[in-house]
Amino acid sequence: MKICFPVEADQGLASKVYGHFGSAPLFVLFDTKTRTLASLNNRDADHAHGQCSPIDALSGEKVDVIIVGGIGRGAINKLSAMNIKVYSAAKSTIEENIGLFENNQVIELTQKDGCSGHGGDCDH
Repeated sequence: MKICFPVEADQGLASKVYGHFGSAPLFVLFDTKTRTLASLNNRDADHAHGQCSPIDALSGEKVDVIIVGGIGRGAINKLSAMNIKVYSAAKSTIEENIGLFENNQVIELTQKDGCSGHGGDCDH
């Protein structure tokens, strides 16, 4: 299984999870089978709000799970259509969130949990 984390800078397992999926500069991918990390640039970071294209952002990379600090409703819908589950980061670093994920201690997000704009209802 591959878990994707949006980050601002690649610092390996110490990387801090970024506050918003679509505008994250980078993604760090963690392979649960091989316990290895890889990073890729977000090729869709400069999209208009609400126009995130996750498949473009992930450069076509196959992932199973995304753990995020925040994410829009549209992106959640698009990821769900790609059979990618989205979870809320419960701690700040990749390493901490991997441990929580492996112990079923992160919350899966649905469309109702997504940001609908960067106004009063968006906390990231």
